[in-house]
Formats: sequence, structure tokens, C-alpha cells
Amino acid sequence: MTNQPPLALIQQWANEKVYDERDWLYEIHIASRAAQWCADQELDECCEYLKSCDAWKPEDVQELFNHRRPKPPSLKKQACDALDTYIYGEPDPRNTETHWLKERTYNTIRKALETLDD
Repeated sequence: MTNQPPLALIQQWANEKVYDERDWLYEIHIASRAAQWCADQELDECCEYLKSCDAWKPEDVQELFNHRRPKPPSLKKQACDALDTYIYGEPDPRNTETHWLKERTYNTIRKALETLDD
């Protein structure tokens, strides 16, 4: 396993624009993506090892992988959760310290709505 993601991948994460470039969220976004990449690399290697030494059946290895890396919720589910959070829970729309979370909630809902037909 390599210790660091390829530079091209880091550039891709930097271009995702899910953050405000003038804000500290840029560093958090890159660090989070890098940590996930490393964890994925480690899980892949563990699964390959289990397959190669016949310690587990292939379907058990796949079950382990699926359990550790579940599919993300659909955009529809994300939008519904974002609305619930916005209406019933944090962040408080008047709290400027949680502005980044409000913006992420807004962007999730907007992205989901844009996928709908007119």
C-alpha cells in the first residue's frame, strides 16, 4: 500500500468545490478524502489477503467489504435527510457558526431537485 494518494487524485478532490476556498473547510475536505482513500486501500488489501490465503469464502469476503463500505444513500434520501435536519434539527438557520452545514444542506437539496424533470 502506498502511504499517500496520487497527486492527480488530490487535485481531483481539490476541484470538487464542495467548500469555500477561502475557508478552512478546504483543508478538512482534502484531509477527509485522503483518510477515506487510505482506509479504502487498507480494506482492499485485507480482502485480497483473505481471498489469497483461503481464510474465508469469497462471498464472506464480499460481505465484509459491503459491511465496511456500504453504498451511500441515494440523492433523494440525502435531500430528505437534509430537509429534516434543516427544519427539525441543527443547524439553527440564525446561527452563523453553522453556516457551512447549512450551505451543504442547501447544496444537497438543490442537487436533488435539479435531477427532477420540469
